[in-house]
Amino acid sequence: MANTKKTFLLPDLGEGLPDATIVEWYVKEGDTIRLDDNLVSMETAKAVVDVPSPVSGKVVRLAGAAGDVIVTGKMLAEFEIDPSMPQRAEGQDTGHHHGAGSHAPEDGDKVVASDEGGVISDAGEEAPKGEARADSGTVVGAMQSSDAVRSEQAIAVGGVKAMPAVRAMARKLGVDIARVRASGADGVVTMDDVKRAAADGSASGIAPSARVKGTGGAELPASRPHPGPAPQAAAQSTTAPARSTLSHGGKPMRTQPPGVSASGQPEQLKGVRRNMARVMADAHAKVVPTTLCDDADLHAWLGKQDITARLVRAIVAACKTVPALNAWFDGETLTRTLHPHVDIGIAVDTEDGLFVPALRNADMLDGTGVRGAIQRLRAQVEDRTIPATELSGYTISLSNFGMFAGRYATPVVVPPCVAIVGAGKLSHDVVAVMGGIEVHRRMPISLTFDHRACTGGEAARFLKALLDDMALPQ
Repeated sequence: MANTKKTFLLPDLGEGLPDATIVEWYVKEGDTIRLDDNLVSMETAKAVVDVPSPVSGKVVRLAGAAGDVIVTGKMLAEFEIDPSMPQRAEGQDTGHHHGAGSHAPEDGDKVVASDEGGVISDAGEEAPKGEARADSGTVVGAMQSSDAVRSEQAIAVGGVKAMPAVRAMARKLGVDIARVRASGADGVVTMDDVKRAAADGSASGIAPSARVKGTGGAELPASRPHPGPAPQAAAQSTTAPARSTLSHGGKPMRTQPPGVSASGQPEQLKGVRRNMARVMADAHAKVVPTTLCDDADLHAWLGKQDITARLVRAIVAACKTVPALNAWFDGETLTRTLHPHVDIGIAVDTEDGLFVPALRNADMLDGTGVRGAIQRLRAQVEDRTIPATELSGYTISLSNFGMFAGRYATPVVVPPCVAIVGAGKLSHDVVAVMGGIEVHRRMPISLTFDHRACTGGEAARFLKALLDDMALPQ
């Protein structure tokens, strides 16, 4: 039987994400790959995951190079199926599909995506329609055994064992992962190993996103370089004159308006930062934000206390006093959901963008439990090992921007939540008291709420309850 050409569409990599960025191909065009062998490493807004091959056969075409953004449901790779090699049984669930929130392809696109996306379809033909399926959050291959993402595991490529997120970090830092001394169990290269190698320069020498891996483990040039006049641009950059305040005639140079020319290189947003841009734009379009500001007086505090733990406790106390702000609001159906529990989204700033992991059941944790949970979440965010389920579902948010700078702010409420608390930089202020003045340590607090779901009175009472708890000695 003759080999058949098949097109593999990028599957939904969890919770209806609209696209993903290529981190590293494990094959090149012309290579032979087996069913469920790792095909490519992809970065989404929430994780770096490996996508396995859905068939056995020859790789005919790859959709892009490292750094390219691929829309969910568009072509990721094209194969020539080899009938003599293992194939997935007809009708067997591959786990490749879109959830309800996936991005729909546009009619003008060359590659025709199926209604479910991520399926194996005949090249150039639309896959048959089927019943809509709920998004299970699975990402790839036949690894669907529960609602958890199962692809984040250490894999051996080129003789090196490392998790996808670790490989992505090595590429970002320009570290040759094959030269990194592994300290993990069974010889696995860890995130700390890569960062240590980057710091001491012991494994440098690879330009980030410049190479891909062949099936034999050898490094190869990226199979599909970015189109455009790259050689000409490189030549221009090497011959560009040095900046000067004087013209060629020796006269002072007149500064041009910003719109006349741009010396910087446009950069396409990817991964976490790309998702952040979408989320913030969506929040700006939907929410009716109003912000109240006041100062928490910490003068009565006894000894040194964990500020974040106190903030969490104060938010919990305020949520119990005014449940209207510990809620979700649906602007389409004009319904709100009041939550009996308190899950706080803790904003974590990283070089890649903003993460908001959820501190679950904050109303049941003491100070030690809060600190331990936050440290665990921060470590998972830094290592990019945090499960996607921990980055959603919180009932109210906290932004502790004051640890860097700033007193007051208008933090952004992200639907379906209706409120976010912002904590500013601590200061020592002169305060009028009965009979004179005193210097008190105070923390600026900003509360932004969605005025569609909450009244000004509810927000003010929430803020007062928070300030009252913060003012307690311990």
